[in-house]
Amino acid sequence: MSSGGPAPAEADRGETSGVRTALAGLTTRGRSFLAAGIAAAVCSFVLGLSELLRVGLLLAVLPLICAAVLYRTRYRVAASRRLAPARVPAGSEARVHLRMDNVSRLPTGLLMLQDRVPYVLGPRPRFVLDRVEPGGRREVSYRVRSDLRGRYPLGPLQLRLTDPFGMCELTRSFSTYDTLTVIPRVEPLAPVRFGGEAQGYGDGRQRSLALAGEDDVIPRGYRYGDDLRRVHWRSTARYGELMVRREEQPRRSRCTVLLDTRGGAYEGAGPDAAFEWAVSGAASVLVHMLERGFSVRLLTDSGSAVPGESGDGFAGSGQETADAAGLLTDTLAVIDHSDGTGLSRAYDVLRGGNEGLLIAFLGDLDEEQATTVAKMSRRSGGAVAFVLDPDVWTREATDVPRPGDRHAERLRMLREAGWTALSVPRGASLDELWRQADRERSGLAAVNGEARG
Repeated sequence: MSSGGPAPAEADRGETSGVRTALAGLTTRGRSFLAAGIAAAVCSFVLGLSELLRVGLLLAVLPLICAAVLYRTRYRVAASRRLAPARVPAGSEARVHLRMDNVSRLPTGLLMLQDRVPYVLGPRPRFVLDRVEPGGRREVSYRVRSDLRGRYPLGPLQLRLTDPFGMCELTRSFSTYDTLTVIPRVEPLAPVRFGGEAQGYGDGRQRSLALAGEDDVIPRGYRYGDDLRRVHWRSTARYGELMVRREEQPRRSRCTVLLDTRGGAYEGAGPDAAFEWAVSGAASVLVHMLERGFSVRLLTDSGSAVPGESGDGFAGSGQETADAAGLLTDTLAVIDHSDGTGLSRAYDVLRGGNEGLLIAFLGDLDEEQATTVAKMSRRSGGAVAFVLDPDVWTREATDVPRPGDRHAERLRMLREAGWTALSVPRGASLDELWRQADRERSGLAAVNGEARG
């Protein structure tokens, strides 16, 4: 939960000109009274009616007295804001709790509370608080909801003071604000293995040398503090010095999620656009692989990766799963289209070493970019691509499908290069495509096994 600390505000601070501030706070009713009073006073001189002058003075003085009293009123109030929760998926609601404390020795009058929120989150909330006793508090709450991911500021909180006659209103603002993070939707995925090639903890894990773990047959020289039970007597007799068995520990399998953010690769905007589906898909895969024990990395077409605790950008090897997932989803909450036109920078990052499982969410591909993507599968333990055709996502459901378009040709190029490439129809379920990719990879592995046999 996020909370804005108590922010005291005095009702009489921040003024550069007292008279100007008070007159600027006159409401429509107060200005009407003042104008009517001035007009009555002028008419009294023209017509010579002294009674009309007294009426005019009463009408003109009443809003001025209300403004002066309200301006001189010294309220000291403190406000705080709490979000529950501070991070919500797109389309979900969050509740904002506001608390107002009267820290002065005098009771307050009628208070109007207003919080500033972006229009994406809904209408601006307004509350009317009746008299607050000295030391008393009032609590109100409202709900916000956004179908668009992003980070949205809430606040500052505004307090409007008014007199009992409604002649004058003065607005005072607090300085604190909070941020609501709307992350992409995360869809639960089935625990598939992609034909045995994507393996993490419990699935044929890799191993690396370390100072603690399971035995390895390769010995090393004895070091002070080594357990004598680790002594490898055969190697000791061979080398003439005390040798101990090396130790190793499991190393997490890696998974790289490539997200194509090129502006020219997608069309349309809004929560149902193709790019939003790709962002939500990348978030779902990242969270799913983290839960399965993988070290994951988010890579974009510009070659930038979400910084993890390791130098190569992978997160999850030593971080808590929730912390790593929060870092990645927070990044995806604000990710936007890039100015790039190609995927060569991402290929330069991937060709540096074996990246384990590679899962890509791609937009429209021309022949050059399809060739670049095809080469990415060479340094991976398995490659799965979800390719979105922008024409399919922007075409109406009643339109006649185009036979033999270039989208099918790009999928064929990727499959021939070793990718499990799937076309993403409009509004498709990622979990169904995820299972379909597993079935296709399992069938491909079976065919390859029969061919080798």
